[in-house]
Amino acid sequence: MSDGYIAVAREGDIATGEVAVVDADGKSLCIGHAADGTWGAIDNVCTHDGGTLGEGELEDCAVECPRHGARFDLRTGEVLALPAVFPVNAYPVRVVDGRVEVKIDVATRELEIG
Repeated sequence: MSDGYIAVAREGDIATGEVAVVDADGKSLCIGHAADGTWGAIDNVCTHDGGTLGEGELEDCAVECPRHGARFDLRTGEVLALPAVFPVNAYPVRVVDGRVEVKIDVATRELEIG
């Protein structure tokens, strides 16, 4: 795929209002399908303590880490609730002919660890 997008799931594999863990060329991502139809993908690791975000809950476009409740914006990777203070990388998502595709060679931010 010359434009950098990688198919990671079928559109019907991830129910509206849910997140899932997917592999994108060896990178573990949390991908979600928000109730408003928005798709998003972020790194599958909480910057607070390494929890698996793809096992969390999705409310609107916010993913809640199942370990301590940190919340991240599925579209931007921004922190929405403590205890996390550092954002995660977010990746462009598109749906083409029923395939959910993620562009992993361009993250919206580099992971900041302090």
